[in-house]
Amino acid sequence: MVSDNDLANVRPLRGEPLALDLVNTEWVDAGVRRDLLENPAGTAVWLSEGDFEAPSSGLEDIRRHLIETRETLRLLLENQDEEQGRARLNAILDQGRVIAALGPSGPESAYDIAAGWEPAWHAAFNYLELLRDWPEARIKACAHPDCILYFLDTSKNGTRRWCDMRTCGNRAKVQRHYRRRKNG
Repeated sequence: MVSDNDLANVRPLRGEPLALDLVNTEWVDAGVRRDLLENPAGTAVWLSEGDFEAPSSGLEDIRRHLIETRETLRLLLENQDEEQGRARLNAILDQGRVIAALGPSGPESAYDIAAGWEPAWHAAFNYLELLRDWPEARIKACAHPDCILYFLDTSKNGTRRWCDMRTCGNRAKVQRHYRRRKNG
């Protein structure tokens, strides 16, 4: 059994783009759904991993906004209710804006984001960047039926199927081998 304090250490598939990394703060471990954001300590770890500063106060608001954004992104990724997903994502994006300017050394961008929304807003904005920069087919769910993780398939031919070959890919290989031996 994994304690709440150890969730951050066992979270699989780190290092995906921010939007997918936020979605991946929920995962399945030995048939049990885990949630890194279920407590302030896990939320602070995720903020730190994403290069966001954990505030001395207001962490609960940030955590709530992150969970809302994660649920919205999952709704969109799973194609559950596209219209509702778009409306919810746009409401999150309404919490901030990009301020573009031409500075002395070229284009510059700044952000004006409502208090407590910065990490969630950046994750939502990153989802737009992913859709703009990559074919939607490259944003994939792991092919293992017990896995709920998402990844950006950056492989040359776009045929990656597993969040991680050592875990989900290997489990699928073992299951195929077992079925062949059993039926053979």
